[in-house]
Order: sequence, then structure tokens, then C-alpha cells
Amino acid sequence: MAPKSARTCRPWCSTIRASSKHIWEAPLLEVTGLRVAYGGIQAVRGINFHVAEGEMVALIGANGAGKTSTLKALARLLDAAGGSVRFRGKEITNLVPHELVTQGIALVPEGRGVFPRMTIVENLQMGAYCRSDQAEIEADIERMFSYFPRLKERARQLAGTMSGGEQQMLAIGRALMSRPKMLLLDEPSMGLAPIMVQKIFEVIRIVASEGMTTLLVEQNAKLALETSQRGYVMESGEITLSGEASALLADPKVRAAYLGE
Repeated sequence: MAPKSARTCRPWCSTIRASSKHIWEAPLLEVTGLRVAYGGIQAVRGINFHVAEGEMVALIGANGAGKTSTLKALARLLDAAGGSVRFRGKEITNLVPHELVTQGIALVPEGRGVFPRMTIVENLQMGAYCRSDQAEIEADIERMFSYFPRLKERARQLAGTMSGGEQQMLAIGRALMSRPKMLLLDEPSMGLAPIMVQKIFEVIRIVASEGMTTLLVEQNAKLALETSQRGYVMESGEITLSGEASALLADPKVRAAYLGE
């Protein structure tokens, strides 16, 4: 993945960074002792991890490992049973979801979650609901169309009539319309044809190279680690391995458990 630089950063990323006068010395996202429970079942068991500004980090593991529960807790779609989540040095564990958007966190949920009876343009506009800079909103819609030309071709089409891959493109574009400081991606390749997965991950890499801090939850461990700088492995609600993505790709345990070797 290309390093973050002012030369490669698009205008919307420049605007994000201009809102902060310095790079945070602490991690942008810091998770300590996070627990998530469904009744008496512990889905996430006191995990610790962090994501630095401008970094792309993968969270991998088998189905039921607790990956999606972790993201939902970060996005406040689930209440944490314990622990602390700090974003840009501020405790966010008790914020409500819409407050997280204004703080700079955007989630692309598992299953896309587009507004099916709204057009593509209307969905993108909904992503910018917390903004009032209309001219910049229009410019950002055009940027989303530059990332995903297929969306421009279908700009007035109802989102519910599009294919799964097209809806995934739209979900990513909608999240980016809020100009987040951090993007949470939950299983972006799930259920998609390989050619769609390739296109979507091309854009994910471009956005990351432009400086977007990203936490990627992805069952395709090989793809996730090849795309990221660092990774964490979850098993039964706990983080059991962590390190540079290249080192995890070479780890015999990871290769045996998640790469089919």
C-alpha cells in the first residue's frame, strides 16, 4: 500500500487533515479491554488493539470469532459490556451512533445497508447529512463517481434494484461522503463475484493511500492482509495474534487456519 503523502492526497483528504493542526501522537483509535455480550454469551472477551492515524489495519478470523461484534461496538450499534474506546484521545464508548459520525467515524456495515427506495445520488447525499457545504458535497459526489464509474452510469437508479457489488460500491461511497477521519469496513467482499471484489479493493487501497485511516474486518484473510499494514487475529472473542501484515501472511498458524494451507 502506498504511503500517505500530501502529493497523493485528494482534496477531501486534505480537508480532513486541515481540520487538525497536528498529527496525533497517541493512536487515532485505542481499544482497551473491550467486551461485548449477548445475554450470558461473551462474544468479545476484553480485547486490546489500536489503529494509528493514516494506517490500514485488518481484523481477521473465522465466522463467530467476534469481528463484526467488535465493529458494531465501535460504531455504537451494540453496547459494550465493558472496556474503553478512545478516538483522537476522547472516550467515545457512551456516544450514540450519529454522534460518532460528527466525531469522524463512518461504518460500511456487513450487508451494505443502502436505502433501497432512494436513488444512488440520494444515498450519497444521505452520507453527507451532517454537512452543510453544498458545493463541496456536490464535488464529493463527483469524486465518488470517479472511484466508481458504474454508480455514475446509474445515478438515478433506485439502490434496491442494483447488484450486490454495486450496492457495496454505494455503501462505501456513502460512508466517504461524511468525510470521515476513520473508515470501518465490515466484510466488504462478502457474497460478491471476484471481479467486483477486485474493483472494490482497488478503491479501498486508493482511499487508504490518500490517507484514510481504515479498520478492515474481512473473512478473506489473504486479501485483508495483502491490503493492510498490520493485522489482528481473533479467535472465540479474543485476539490471539497480531503484527505486521506481511509477518502474519507468513505465519504457519495463520496460513494453516485461514489461508487453506
